[in-house]
This record gives sequence, C-alpha cells and structure tokens, in this order.
Amino acid sequence: MSRIGKRIITLPKDVQVETSGGQVRVKGPKGDLTVNLPIGVLAKIDGDHISTVPADQTKERFLSPMLGLTNALINNAVVGVKEGFSKKLELGGVGYRVKKIDTGISMTLGFSHPVEFEIPKGITVEVEDNTKIKISGIDKKLVGLICAKIRKLRKPEPYKGKGIKYSTEVIRRKPGKAGKAAK
Repeated sequence: MSRIGKRIITLPKDVQVETSGGQVRVKGPKGDLTVNLPIGVLAKIDGDHISTVPADQTKERFLSPMLGLTNALINNAVVGVKEGFSKKLELGGVGYRVKKIDTGISMTLGFSHPVEFEIPKGITVEVEDNTKIKISGIDKKLVGLICAKIRKLRKPEPYKGKGIKYSTEVIRRKPGKAGKAAK
C-alpha cells in the first residue's frame, strides 16, 4: 500500500468532515469543499482522524495509487478550509504592469492592447506594486490553475527575463548573441 495512502489525517477542531454517496464534504472557517471518491476507495472517519481504505482488500495492490491520491486530495481540502492557499506572481519587463478591475485584472504585457483576465468565483486577487499579483483561495487545484493560466499569457523568456513568473521561480538567463570572433 502507498505511504501516502496509509497516512492518517488529523482534523483541526473547527473542521468538520462527513462522507455520503462517494463524496467527502469538508467544512471549515473559510468555506466548504467536496472531494469525489474514486470507485473502490472509501474514507474512514474515527473521531478527529480520517483515512482512506480500499473497499475490497483483495484489490489493494491495484487501488494503492488511488488511495494515495484520494488521501492527498482530502488533506488539501482540510488545509484549504482551515488556512487557504496562495501563490504569488511577478511581472518583469519594461512597461509590464497589472491593475485590478471589477471582473479580475488588466495587464499591460508588451502587446498592442491590454490583456484582461477574468477571475472565477472563490479566488481572490491582490495587486501589489503594479508588478506583483497574489492569488489566494481555498481550493489548491483552482489556485494553481489560475496562476498557470496567467503565467501562460507571457511566459518568462531566457534572454532578458521579461514575462510573468512565480515569485519563487528562478529564470536561467542565456547569453545573447556573441559578436564575431576577432581575427
């Protein structure tokens, strides 16, 4: 059985978990999330602990990857409704700016027009210094997806370092075209 699948998740005091019909519903101070259980995987609740177990012990070997995945998804939901998740993006380049608008954010990325990005419900965006974006929410997958979509608008390039990058990302710079060798 997978190591992550065997892990027992301890629930904080202000987080409630209930299972019904192949779903695990996690409620906490920041909101509530639902995790769908794959076929053959059950969630077992013991007081303030939750773990994943196979429905059929004879098929445990085949369900091991699903047990680990489900355990990680439930853990992400518990952490999300308790603390939330956030990621930071930075814009680098001359004239690259971002500002918050009613529906999301508007960015100047070196194109002939500003690029507007609509932020979905459940995600909050903060703009700092016109070049830094902080994206936060309770769903880890959705926060990561929104960050990846924003970064995809103008990926950082290796020669001048212009583009949108994660705040912890390191861009390996390449040397530019070297002049002809002197004879």
